[in-house]
Amino acid sequence: MSPIFERFSRWLFLDQKSHSARVIPRCLNPETAVPPLHNTASNGRKYSSMANCSPQRRPGAVNLARLAFSLTLFSLVLVCALEVAQAAAAQKKKSLPPDPSALRPPQLKDHFLADRLPEKPTLPPFATIPLDPMDFAEPNPVYLGNRFTMASLDFLDEDHILFTFRVPGLIRRTPGKEDDDDEHNIRAVVIAIPSGTIKAQAIWVLHGRDRYIWPLKGGRFLIRDGQEISVGDERLRVKPSLSFPGPVLDLTMDPEEQYLVTSSHEPVARESKTGASDDGPVDDHSTAPDYVLRVFRRASGDVLNVMRVRNVERIPINSQGILEALQGYSNQWKIDLADFQGGTKHIAQVVSQCMPKLEFLSDSEFLATTCKPEGGFGLIAITTSGQMLWQDSTSGYSVWPILRRTDAGLRFLHETLAATREIGAYWALDRTDVKAQRVRAIDAADGNVVFEATADPVLDAGGNAAISPSGRRVALLSGGKIEIFNLPPPPPLPAAATRSAAR
Repeated sequence: MSPIFERFSRWLFLDQKSHSARVIPRCLNPETAVPPLHNTASNGRKYSSMANCSPQRRPGAVNLARLAFSLTLFSLVLVCALEVAQAAAAQKKKSLPPDPSALRPPQLKDHFLADRLPEKPTLPPFATIPLDPMDFAEPNPVYLGNRFTMASLDFLDEDHILFTFRVPGLIRRTPGKEDDDDEHNIRAVVIAIPSGTIKAQAIWVLHGRDRYIWPLKGGRFLIRDGQEISVGDERLRVKPSLSFPGPVLDLTMDPEEQYLVTSSHEPVARESKTGASDDGPVDDHSTAPDYVLRVFRRASGDVLNVMRVRNVERIPINSQGILEALQGYSNQWKIDLADFQGGTKHIAQVVSQCMPKLEFLSDSEFLATTCKPEGGFGLIAITTSGQMLWQDSTSGYSVWPILRRTDAGLRFLHETLAATREIGAYWALDRTDVKAQRVRAIDAADGNVVFEATADPVLDAGGNAAISPSGRRVALLSGGKIEIFNLPPPPPLPAAATRSAAR
């Protein structure tokens, strides 16, 4: 097992721990904290001489002078002793590490993304394609909240869209699998832009309710069906690629599509071990995790690593390694990049009330979604060289974000549910709380929103909006039709981010 995945199997999946630091008070400066003692003594002798040489001394005047001098000298000695002790303690603390809470991340201008829903898209559509000829029917609202993938809208290239959706109807059961209630029919349609001409169509019988399709560069796509992953093309020809012992639950790729990370459900056969104790027989069951994480080279299908994990986790991966967030002091989070050779590179530090969600926009830039102390969520764009590019904020009324990136990573699509009230960890979302689904196209270089609209119908698992490989077009389901919008060219990333990608 390579060093990076061995560390992740111990930390991220099996036994995650928080890393904290001590609070060390600010040290005093010993050169300025203690006054010179010889000046104090000189002043004391001067005062004593003036008292003793007074030309008109009354009875007891000398005693009073001596008493005053003693009290003054005692006070000065006590103060000096305390200051010397403080200076010594400060000198000792000079060698201690600084307080991590004082190492604040760079302050960025926080741009707030308003909750107000647009009455209409911020740009007019340049093409509209009706859905009636494809027999598309809106999913029943009763499914809202389950996060089932009911449809998927994806660009194959700038001029062709792949629209897939669940269709009702009888399913021919395989002998021996009559009880399999996880099968459903999916209609796939390839549509030309802007004419709306159907170039290819097919019916697939798939298993599972989670996301089932991922677009690839060059007009191809990956499709998940239970225990298999296949590769499809623009003519909807599907070729099996990978097979697993159990159903595949999630799939992740790096922005360059060099690596493929899968999570599958493969329980270990439980073997009971019966022993004896003072209280009677003991039944010891295996505690091996039920989920298996695999890392492949996508082009060849070679397995780079296999590990058992306790939860299905989506790993932020690029061509260099894997991002990890480690909790430090209080709400400080340290973000590191663990490279494939086993080394670790510190990237940045962010403030978040929860573990930040990290997602790569390109090979050199990622998005950290944080929980803000005052409520709501933050979107922070950071390069792999540690440069923080911008920060946007949303309120707690915008939840369940879904991100779709472009091939070059210069622009991304960000979908959220607009709720009627603030949603948090202790306030569950009910389907009656959902007002609409907001879609924003955001530039990766500066965080500016270049397009905003609402999708119809609302699909809480996404699939009702797509962005083209270049980021110049957005497709949107809107009341029985597909609307296509042309966007201006995205701005380039800063030179520092480009240099980081080159390295």
